[in-house]
Amino acid sequence: MRVITKIARQKNNPERYNIYVNEEYAFPVDEAIIIQFGLTQGKILEEFDIQEIAYEDEIRKAFNKGLNFLSYQMRSEHEVKKKLLSLEFGEAVILEAIQKLKSYGFLNDETYSKALLDTKKATMKKGPRAIRQDLIKKGIDKNLQDEVLDTYSREEQVKLATQLAEKVIRSENKKTPTQIKAKIQDFLMRKGYSFNIVDEVLSHVEIEQAEDEWQQLLDVQGEKVWKKYVSKYTGYELKMKTKQALYQKGFPVEVIDRFIAEKENEE
Repeated sequence: MRVITKIARQKNNPERYNIYVNEEYAFPVDEAIIIQFGLTQGKILEEFDIQEIAYEDEIRKAFNKGLNFLSYQMRSEHEVKKKLLSLEFGEAVILEAIQKLKSYGFLNDETYSKALLDTKKATMKKGPRAIRQDLIKKGIDKNLQDEVLDTYSREEQVKLATQLAEKVIRSENKKTPTQIKAKIQDFLMRKGYSFNIVDEVLSHVEIEQAEDEWQQLLDVQGEKVWKKYVSKYTGYELKMKTKQALYQKGFPVEVIDRFIAEKENEE
């Protein structure tokens, strides 16, 4: 007959207790397990009881580890499961622990996904495609991804994408409007916005270039192009190669013609 003869609180962990059976140390348990099974001195334990207590205690340990992991920041169910697996808890124990965390409201993928969406919009101004990739990495269900991203309105996407475009315009003042728009398109696509949103933003952003600004750009880009071709071509071919290269960079034809005329006069 197995009888609990002593229950002693652990010195290093006041929420854990050592159980003694027939005057000998038998196993440790969480405080919650003592309450759950009504463990008291003098209680008789069957072998089945001990196995069930050990299983429930393992779940409790996994629950506590998961709770501690969640105390630092919000996590998805997938992240918690991955963490508990790394701590070498069994699959069945992990599933039970996760269910407890969910039932107590500590773990909720819907709440987590909405918070992630709000954070990525506020801090990084990410578009839906990029945020979907974040949700996929966190193991969020496809239907929940769709549900959450449906709340990201087109108006809000255009607003945030426009703010990003304006940031590019301010930082790329040594490029032509065509080059800046190409930069904006590439940047917004990498941020996760669709072609339609990018096109809408590009259609209403204003990138004006004053006459003296064109000259500044030519002093850099024009000179670079001219040096590239002047050693290889002459006459008409030099003129056309330079004109084509500058036109592709977004310089107006009249600005290009004036630049070429000035270079020819220098020679």
